[in-house]
Amino acid sequence: MVDAAIGEDTVARPRRAATRRGLRHALKRKSTVAFLLTLPLILLITLLVVYPAAYSVHLATLNKSMQRFVGFGNFEFLFKRDTFWLVVKQSCIFAITAVVFKALIGFIVAHFVHNIPAKGQRKWRGMLLVPWVIPPAMSTLAWLWLFDPSYSAFNYTLAFFGIGPIPWTGDAAWARFSVILVNVWYGAPFFMIMYLAALKSVPEQLYEAAAIDGANWWQRIWFVTLPMMRNIIAITTLFSLIVTFANFDIVRILTAGGPLDKTHIFATWAFRVGIEGSDIPLGASVSLFMVPILAVAAIFILRDVSKRGNES
Repeated sequence: MVDAAIGEDTVARPRRAATRRGLRHALKRKSTVAFLLTLPLILLITLLVVYPAAYSVHLATLNKSMQRFVGFGNFEFLFKRDTFWLVVKQSCIFAITAVVFKALIGFIVAHFVHNIPAKGQRKWRGMLLVPWVIPPAMSTLAWLWLFDPSYSAFNYTLAFFGIGPIPWTGDAAWARFSVILVNVWYGAPFFMIMYLAALKSVPEQLYEAAAIDGANWWQRIWFVTLPMMRNIIAITTLFSLIVTFANFDIVRILTAGGPLDKTHIFATWAFRVGIEGSDIPLGASVSLFMVPILAVAAIFILRDVSKRGNES
């Protein structure tokens, strides 16, 4: 028996040594170490993102009482409602318009800050980032006071120029303008700081070569700055488009979707239908309709980024 035990130990020792060597070899690989380091984040994303998304898909296939499977019945019901298509239209107008203006203003302000001497840049960056740092709900409450129909600070100022009171949140067109304005004010600093970082990575030699070739200011922007920043512009636009489409607090606090549902977007109408209307599956169906729209935008933008990456 002793000899048998010794023999088994002799056979097991090389196996354990081989296992340890294999483990050490695996840990030396960068991909394995990277996976182990990101594993907690992967688990967190799975818990907070993947599971809720899968559960939303499940909810969207149930009836109002969540006791019977209806398949695509909720989507068929939505497609027959005029309000739903109004929400789709308003969400697209709100997101696209806001993102375009945020990108344009961020680009202009980034150039302004980039051309300031280095000593003053830190002060300007800090001040311009304030709208983005303040919680949206808190800043929107301040804007709500500015738009107040009775005590509007904007209307009080316009009265000095003989301009009558504007129904900022009482008229459909002005209400749409108001929510877009607040979203642009809140999101433009994000574009500014991203574009400022991209501008600092553009080699000065390219501008000098363009100036020697006789390029004016606009030509240097068009042929040097924009091509060098195209990837960061595309990624920033995609990220902002996703966040803007899913925006809730600005519209909810400022107009609550009014007047007459004219400013509802996907998130606020999903809340109205799902929570306030006590139809959770239908609300989940409304929110899930954002997925194909954002997926199409992501495919086109990321494919363009990948194409330029392969060319370079």
